Amino acid sequence: MTLIESGFTTIERGFTTIERRINDMIQTLRLAKKTSKDDYLQHLRLVVLGLISVGGIAFVIKLIAEYVTFGTTGRFG
Repeated sequence: MTLIESGFTTIERGFTTIERRINDMIQTLRLAKKTSKDDYLQHLRLVVLGLISVGGIAFVIKLIAEYVTFGTTGRFG
């Protein structure tokens, strides 16, 4: 087998790997189903609740840090 033939063999194996992955993706998309409106709204509520929780915790930590910093040395002297 020459160098060129081995190169073509490698390319062919690469194409079959790509084809297999694309076919797997297509099969996954065919099996996937659209979520219902109720499921979507439930997930949306959970995501919004998580964002509000994390934001609230960060805000409280920021307030405490500002109070401690301002109470000891402060920005103004």
